[in-house]
Amino acid sequence: MRAATEKKDPKDRERVEDVLGVLKKQAPLTVKQEKFCSYACVERFLRAEGDSVKKVAKRLRAVLSWRESIGTDHLIADEFYGELADGMAYVAGHDDEARPVMVFRIKQDYLKLRSQKSFLRLLVFTLEVAVSSMARNVDQFVLLFDASYFRSPKSFLQLFMGTLKIISDYYPGRLHKAFVIDPPSLFSCLWKGVRPFVELSAVTAVVSSLDFEDSLEDGSFTSLLRTASFRFDPAAAKVGSSASSRFSFTVSHLNSLKPWYLSTATTTRSAVVPTASPSLIGASPLNARSFSFASSAPQSTPWVGIAGAAISRSIPSTPSSAPPCRPRQPQPRTPMPSFFQSPATLFSFKKEGRLSRVERERESFLPFLRFYRRPYDEAVYRANMRPPLSGLTSIVSHHDQLKQRRNKIQSPALTASTKQQRPPPH
Repeated sequence: MRAATEKKDPKDRERVEDVLGVLKKQAPLTVKQEKFCSYACVERFLRAEGDSVKKVAKRLRAVLSWRESIGTDHLIADEFYGELADGMAYVAGHDDEARPVMVFRIKQDYLKLRSQKSFLRLLVFTLEVAVSSMARNVDQFVLLFDASYFRSPKSFLQLFMGTLKIISDYYPGRLHKAFVIDPPSLFSCLWKGVRPFVELSAVTAVVSSLDFEDSLEDGSFTSLLRTASFRFDPAAAKVGSSASSRFSFTVSHLNSLKPWYLSTATTTRSAVVPTASPSLIGASPLNARSFSFASSAPQSTPWVGIAGAAISRSIPSTPSSAPPCRPRQPQPRTPMPSFFQSPATLFSFKKEGRLSRVERERESFLPFLRFYRRPYDEAVYRANMRPPLSGLTSIVSHHDQLKQRRNKIQSPALTASTKQQRPPPH
């Protein structure tokens, strides 16, 4: 892959050689530093700095000194025994494009118990594990940050922005996509404010795991008794009977103070019509309009009188069985959007056929949902690490496996030799 790229782009090869020449003039490179400053690495820095040889050489020198101060060559899994046991940061696997997918489940109390340097070393260790697991033609990874363990949006924003800062400064061109999952309630507002100032904000998305729950799509939601009781079943409604056999609803036209009352006595049933609600079953066609006190009834007497005269009207407090008067014709009116009701209606210029940013972020998260829900296995994660990152535990286990294989190979030969050495029975 590298040779093919060098043949196709001779100018890029010249720029890479110029950057390496400037670095060697400043100070000689060690074997590990030369291995880090590969053709693909220098090419990523060139894309990040705009093909400026001097800027790339200066930035590479700063990255090399930073890696030496952190001690990336001496990071091993045994240093993060508790973090790996709890599954705070690990590589969950590789996506369809063979990119490693990292999952971070840092708790808010972790920053109180440990120092910022401890989290920095854990972050760099996880990044190095992801980089070491890449194939030759892959140079990017995916980050899934589970923020459901945080209660303070400010503390999580500081932690997340620090993570993006480390990736953008010392791992340029490596991040393919970053997802913040289930952040605190006010994090979205804070993120909108700082988003224009974050370098990797274009590849960062905020999603909620509740949008991908399958419980509302199957029949488990309707199986609940409480939710099923709120649903109206037309087959269960009986036309011509009241909703309750013990009480009856009566409307009186004689008593204006109490035009309706509930009684336990049986009343004469009138003709009824089926309605869309079970609470309206048994109502007559005249008073089946509404049983709400907030509903407006048609005026029986229009507005009369002049200035200074008393204006009288008769508005029944509840619907009655009297024939209603002809309602007034409403004036045509154009509804205007209100800023206080929905400010988004005044600034919405969404074109038809195009998805919103939130919908695009949800669709981009779908291929990585399986990594977020996949259970964590520490033994599998340690087994996929490459030495020396895997630590002494994997080295000891590797020697134990070799010993077991040797014992299996030697055991048949020993049994055969012991059989030959046994004296024949007398």
